[in-house]
Amino acid sequence: MSSTSQPPAPASVPASGADPRRWWGLVVIALAQLMVVLDATVVNIALPSAQRALGMSDANRQWVVTAYTLAFGGLLLLGGRIADLVGRKRTFVIGLVGFAVASGLGGAARTDWQLFGARALQGVFAALLAPSALSLLTTTFTDPKERGKAFGVYSGIAGAGSAIGLLAGGLLTEYLNWRWCLYVNVPIALVAVLGALWMLHDHRPAHRPRLDIPSVLLACTGLVSIVYACSEAEPRGWGDPLVTGLLCAGAVLLTVFGWWQHKAPSPLLPPRITRDRNRAGAFLALALSVIAMFGMFLYMTYYFQGVLGYRPVTAGLAFLPLSATIILTTTQLSSRLLNHVPPRMMITPGAVCSAIGLFLLTSLPVEGAFATHVLPSEILFGIGMGLTFVAVMDTATRGVAPGDSGVTSATVNTSQQVGGSVGTALLNTIATSTAGAYVAAHLTAAAATGPLTPAVRDAITKSGVVHGFHVGLAWGSGVMLLAALVSWVLITAPAPEHRGPEDGEALTEGQVAPVYDAHRMRSV
Repeated sequence: MSSTSQPPAPASVPASGADPRRWWGLVVIALAQLMVVLDATVVNIALPSAQRALGMSDANRQWVVTAYTLAFGGLLLLGGRIADLVGRKRTFVIGLVGFAVASGLGGAARTDWQLFGARALQGVFAALLAPSALSLLTTTFTDPKERGKAFGVYSGIAGAGSAIGLLAGGLLTEYLNWRWCLYVNVPIALVAVLGALWMLHDHRPAHRPRLDIPSVLLACTGLVSIVYACSEAEPRGWGDPLVTGLLCAGAVLLTVFGWWQHKAPSPLLPPRITRDRNRAGAFLALALSVIAMFGMFLYMTYYFQGVLGYRPVTAGLAFLPLSATIILTTTQLSSRLLNHVPPRMMITPGAVCSAIGLFLLTSLPVEGAFATHVLPSEILFGIGMGLTFVAVMDTATRGVAPGDSGVTSATVNTSQQVGGSVGTALLNTIATSTAGAYVAAHLTAAAATGPLTPAVRDAITKSGVVHGFHVGLAWGSGVMLLAALVSWVLITAPAPEHRGPEDGEALTEGQVAPVYDAHRMRSV
């Protein structure tokens, strides 16, 4: 097995040892990641209040969410490559400052279009912030044991952040007002900026290849088309010409982008990153897992508030066991297992566990009790996602050259963002169409036997909504089983403790990690 040279240590960090402030740096990175993930859902519960305050139409209110997801999802690969070119710490700080300013502008918005613009600006800076945060983590923690702990913390936040956002949105909306769902980012970002300037260090890029403009245009336009198509699929339907056209255009643009990466002198996403089957399997397993997770958040939010009649803050609190389970699993179990078992032995059982948790929810009654009908599923789902996320993110980023860590981290975030957009749109469509067919059939049957009273209509409607959730959750369970199959087939790397030393260290520019035979434990 060939040896690899060590990357140069940062100028301000002694080469003889690890940075003594790295764990405080992890706190800063975790704060930034929490802010980005939380902001994707924190406004959902506040949206009705914002709509009333700014006089938004029902047709336009979706742009509060869509403006953020479009900018974030569409610019992630560009943001990751910028981090590689100009420095991860610098990009991280710029992202934090810009995100704070955009959040302040959104909180102070006086018209709906001002809010939409601020949310788009948040997405732009989040696309800089998220990949630089993950790449700082991967280049700071290279010791296998420390890396497991660091990824446990990071993955716990990535997995639980959306649920925490629902809780925070409920609390802020109910006890302050909707504007604080945006203002809250300003003090968090300020603390993170001060911490980053003091505690974080970065490897300066050895060289700065030019940014390939055709790659940027193809990737950004293709991703925006896919994400926008998914957002429009909910109100319009998947058969709508605009939705179909956007999906086809996005697929064509991303296909051309993939072809161009083999031709471009300075590719935005170097083929060596996705050519490795373990890394590609991790990207795919992550996207599938997030599809199911966002579907679960969507269904349970509506179930808690629309069916059980929970207040927003109570609905947020109902997600607390799920968040706590994910965080405990990632920090106390997954981080300890990471270096001792092959990644697929964590991802596959984790995905199966999450699939079982989702499938149990297919028996939710209309008048359900949280402790008996929801809590067991939340715990199972949380354990499964906690096992999955740590191993997936470690596999996706391990053995990447420092000069490629930004764009690799961006690809991880893109898998999450596109998976979330597809999951929300697809599973919502499945649930609403199923519920509509159920309600129509049962109203017709009830009308044939007697007059339709308001109580009968309400009972049938609620039963139809819950039936739609059952079907959607069954699909979500199937998606998690597909993630389990993908990880078992594609991710064949051995446990990190059985790999060569090269895989525990960051590779130098242009190098690729050796490929391993999972059975013979040797490089081939």
